[in-house]
Amino acid sequence: MALILVLGLCSIWFDDPTRLTTAVGLVSAGLAFALQRVVTAVAGYLVILRGKTFSVGDRIVMGGVRGDVIALGFTQTTIMEMGQPPNVQSDQSDTWVHSRQYTGRIVSVPNSKIFDEPVFNYTRDFNYIWEEMNLPISYTADRRRAEQILMEVAEQHTVKYTEMSEEALHEMHRRYLMRPADIGPKVYWRLTDNWLELTVRFVTRDHGIRDLKDRMSRDILRRLDEAEIGIASTTFEIVCLPPLRVERVPTPEKAGNHHPF
Repeated sequence: MALILVLGLCSIWFDDPTRLTTAVGLVSAGLAFALQRVVTAVAGYLVILRGKTFSVGDRIVMGGVRGDVIALGFTQTTIMEMGQPPNVQSDQSDTWVHSRQYTGRIVSVPNSKIFDEPVFNYTRDFNYIWEEMNLPISYTADRRRAEQILMEVAEQHTVKYTEMSEEALHEMHRRYLMRPADIGPKVYWRLTDNWLELTVRFVTRDHGIRDLKDRMSRDILRRLDEAEIGIASTTFEIVCLPPLRVERVPTPEKAGNHHPF
């Protein structure tokens, strides 16, 4: 009934059918242009559900926002924002928390972002991630003891193979083709111009990483002090100075009372 009424009113204003067709075409084009972002966002919502890109509760990075998904709507995804490490933040970033902890802000990201940028999911099908900690020491330090300290601390504080569920282990074997022996922590060496960099790599749960690294850092520092191993830093060492010789140049005699005339 409403459609008939609208058509009747249009027939009064547009006595020429060609004008009515042109008007309808212009209105349709305008609506399509105005709703382009909305349509793309709804399409992104369908892709998210169909492709199981993420769901509520997952920890993701989407549209440059890192955090946990707290709501998923037709046009936008709501994320509880987390901070970002300094090496991840951009120059335009206004995030003041330099770790993976909540900032307190709730961010709404259009679903259309999945067509423009990659979506990183920390927790999909597998609730563990690999982490690393770097320790620079001087070349004259006890390198073997430093490596042993890193291994002992990592084995004490991080996830052990026996603590992982059968489902998680099966998913790890299927996805990463890893043997159980590859899951344990390992220390890598890297030579630099200033120090020897030891990097301990380990598996941990996706939540509570800052607290874990805090405990590990305190334990590592205490054991390094007990072993009298210092942490290297950028320094300058003067190894040789050229000989210096100071000569006194005699000043010319003053003219005094000598006059040419």
